[in-house]
Amino acid sequence: MALRRALHFVFKVGDRTKTATFYRDVLGMKILRHEEFEEGCKATCNGPYDGKWSKTMVGFGPEDDHFVAELTYNYGVGEYQLGNDFLGLTLQSSTAVSNAKRLGWPLTEVGEALYLTQAPGGYPFYLVDKEQPPSDPVQKVCLGVSDLQRSTHYWTALLGMKVMEKNEEKKTVLMGFADTQCKLELRDIGGTVDHGTAFGRIAFSCPRDQLPDLEALMKKENQKILTPLVSLDTPGKATVEVVILADPDGHEICFVGDEAFRQLSMVDPKGNDLLDKAMSEDKSDEWFAKHNRQKAAA
Repeated sequence: MALRRALHFVFKVGDRTKTATFYRDVLGMKILRHEEFEEGCKATCNGPYDGKWSKTMVGFGPEDDHFVAELTYNYGVGEYQLGNDFLGLTLQSSTAVSNAKRLGWPLTEVGEALYLTQAPGGYPFYLVDKEQPPSDPVQKVCLGVSDLQRSTHYWTALLGMKVMEKNEEKKTVLMGFADTQCKLELRDIGGTVDHGTAFGRIAFSCPRDQLPDLEALMKKENQKILTPLVSLDTPGKATVEVVILADPDGHEICFVGDEAFRQLSMVDPKGNDLLDKAMSEDKSDEWFAKHNRQKAAA
């Protein structure tokens, strides 16, 4: 399945300004593109919300050869409840570590040349204190599972990933579609996976003609399909086709047709300015304060 690629992880963010500071100034990522939407996404990219929202793609380089973050911001929601589903994103960058120290961003040393920090909202990030590689610094995403054997079978036998490393002591399995891509690590948490309201989604691409076969396989295996094959429009940009799945623990998985996605995901030189403009024009906090109300806590 070398034709399949790891693309991004979707994070719901309640504070867009603090979140932008973390990704840009602490991690040193770039804004790849920014889009505003007046109503909810057909594939619930922004969660189960119908109102105005925005999507910001941020990473160390283009999504063609980097694993990036998709930040979804719902204008009326100020915070989300974390579960035990997302266990961390690991990246290698001594620059990010020094940025965090310089900016006073909390860091906890958890191993040799390894620091734990948190993005706004409480999402854990692990920073390897070594020189940033010329390739993608993002190494892996870790998700909690309730039955490691069952989940490993799902991700390998049904989705085509290959196992790269097993650690019996830590109860983890590291897998991926290719050695050069960001890996997925599954960790057995010994209990039920709670997704809270902050639950994310991991996205992969595959050749467009594999999408119907993937959907048919999931039906045949009685696996959950959250969104059958559907086209998603982005104003002024390429229309993509996606299938949204859920693994045995309910982790959301998006597969998107690669050909159109490569067009959609092209870096927008105006992305940074568009995000700054949207943040400066966002008066939702002031509106809630003026009306003596608080944004919803999801």
